[in-house]
Parts: sequence; C-alpha cells; structure tokens
Amino acid sequence: MITFLFAALLVPPVLSSSTQVAAIFPQDPALRIGSSLTATCSVSAELGIHASSLFWTLNGKRLPSNTYSVLGPAALSVTLDRLNGSRQQSGDNLVCHGSGGHVLAGSCLYIGMPPEKPVNLTCWSRNTKDLTCRWAPGSQGETFIRTKYTLKYKLRWYGRERECEDYNTGQPYTCYIPRDLALFTPYEIWVEASNQLGSAVSDIITLDILDVVTTDPPADVHVSRVGELEDQLSVRWSSPPALKDFLFQAKYQIRFRLEDSMDWKVVDDVGNQTSCRLAGLRPGTVYFVQVRCNPVGIYGSRKAGIWSEWSNPTAASTPHSERLLSGSCEPKSGEQNSTLRRELKQFFGWVRKHAYGCSSMSIKLYDQWRVWLQKSHKARNQILQGDKS
Repeated sequence: MITFLFAALLVPPVLSSSTQVAAIFPQDPALRIGSSLTATCSVSAELGIHASSLFWTLNGKRLPSNTYSVLGPAALSVTLDRLNGSRQQSGDNLVCHGSGGHVLAGSCLYIGMPPEKPVNLTCWSRNTKDLTCRWAPGSQGETFIRTKYTLKYKLRWYGRERECEDYNTGQPYTCYIPRDLALFTPYEIWVEASNQLGSAVSDIITLDILDVVTTDPPADVHVSRVGELEDQLSVRWSSPPALKDFLFQAKYQIRFRLEDSMDWKVVDDVGNQTSCRLAGLRPGTVYFVQVRCNPVGIYGSRKAGIWSEWSNPTAASTPHSERLLSGSCEPKSGEQNSTLRRELKQFFGWVRKHAYGCSSMSIKLYDQWRVWLQKSHKARNQILQGDKS
C-alpha cells in the first residue's frame, strides 16, 4: 500500500500526530482489464480544505476535472472507465493532491488478468546430479500485474511436498533444483501460478530422474584431415567425463557447416562410436564441426535420453584439389569404356554414401581408390606439362 502522509507539514499543531490527513477508498484495488473504478479521497475536516480545491493524478499525469465529483466539503471522487492493463507490475499510482500540488494520499491500482494454466512443463537432469524444469505461462502469458510462479514436487508415493527455490537461472519460467534428489523413484512435478486476481495450476507430470538425463557436451573434439584426401575430414571426441562410471550407452550426432554459411548439415547415424569420417566435402574449404551426446539406458532406463548441448565449434579445412589447381580436365566420355565408367560411378557413389554416414563399411577400399585416382591425375598432369615444354 502506498500512502503518502505529510502530517508534519499539513496538519496544524493543534491536531494529534495520529490524525489521518486524507485517505483513498478503495485502497490498492485489483481489477480486471476493462473494468471501471470510482475512487474517493476524503480529507480531515480540521484541515480546512474544501474538496473542490483537490485534484487527482494517475502515474503523474493529471486527470481531467470532468471525471471528478464533489461528494461533500471534504470528499472528492474520480471515475475511471475501461481501464487498461497496469503500465508497471508494481501497480499504477493514483494520487490525491491538495490545491498547491502537495500529496494528500495515494493508492496503487493493479489492473490485469488472472493467470492461465501453465503449460509445456519439461524437466531434465544434467548427469543425474540435479534437475531443471521449464514451462510456458499459458496463452499470451501477459497478466500486466506481478504473477508468482512456484514449481512444486514430491516423491510419487511418499514424501512431503517441496518447493523449488532457485529461479535465478537466466531463463524466464525456469527453476533449478541443485541437490537432494532420489534415483529409481518417480517424482510428481507441477507449477502453480497466482496473482491478486486468481490462480491456476499446471498438469502434473511424473518422471524418474534416470529417464531425463542429459550430459555435458562431448569433450576434446578434434577435426583433422585424412591425408591428402581433399573431400574428407576425420572427427574424434571423448565420452562425457561425468558419466564414465555410469551404466549407459551413448548416441552421438555430428553437425557441420561451411565457414561462410549458417546452414548446418546433421549426421544422424554415428551410433555409439567416438570417431567419424565426413566425406563428400568441398576441397580447400574450412568447415566448422560440433558433436552432441544422448545417454541411452542410464542404469537400465528404457526411456530415450535427452540430447546434450552442442560442443564448441571446431574448425578444420580440407586440402586443395590438385586437379583444380593444375587446371586439368576429366577425360571425355568417349575416351573410356562407357559401361565400365557407369559401373564404377554407381559403385563409388554407394561407397561415398556410406562413408558420409560414418559407416566403416568399405572405407579402406574407398581411401585406396581415392589415393590411386589422385596419383593417376598427378601422373597425367606431369605428362601433359612435359609435352607442352
């Protein structure tokens, strides 16, 4: 409640220090958007101030006199129609002033909407050590007045109801539970929203910590060239260190992009290996590569894990193509047996497809073929240059 009393300045010495100079009714009301309000300022008759000399302000702006009504020598009312949402969550300031502009009394108006049911409640645990939950406020989420959200949780079959306390995560509608969590036992979790106009409760979700585990991003991501193969890069990484002692299997994903592009290409079928060969890349090009991890089957859980954040980008470049640098051209189609060329093209297209997805099938044969091809082109270029000289 905001009430401004300046008794020492406004009340004559003969008045008791406990005498109230003025009061506004209703005091600090909460109203729905679109409502109307009539507020009354009553002043002490001993002040000798007539109500017709008073005026009103709302958030520092003087209200027009045609909204006033003199109710008697010591009472002045103001009527506000079709109120809009509060300009500040702490409430709009409605103030009654004396003729000289001095403040006699004040009231806060809370104009807004009751909260709607919170939705999309999801939670995840980083390395089984903690729990973070996030939700959406429902509908547009704008109530125009301060609305409190409380995340509550309890063990499903026993235990007392508890409240999450750490909402300072840097993300709105998020709460962090750092410790004292039970494993192998499901929790019930929900969110309660409340303000001066009402309250709402989300649906209750039930989860086991082991079913919502995510890890730190894979560590020690290294990207390097594969010899002189101009269209390939090798990616290696380490398993998340915090889960080395846990019984689980990991799935990994890789994504990569060109240096001058923001479009990522994702490799889904990496499986649980900690290395991968990217093929079919552009020669002489810088690529950025990231890796993330999904822990599967923590302590025998049958639920799919939650993907970690992506690792920090690691950059590497593919070698320049000697064919491009020398300016040599591919032989014309009539210079080779067309049937053999078609079969080779189909075969190596199949190999490239599987190498791109990080399968180890025929990768050595493919590497041998690439090295042979480059050597043959180099030999052909040397012969051509010798003929020219």
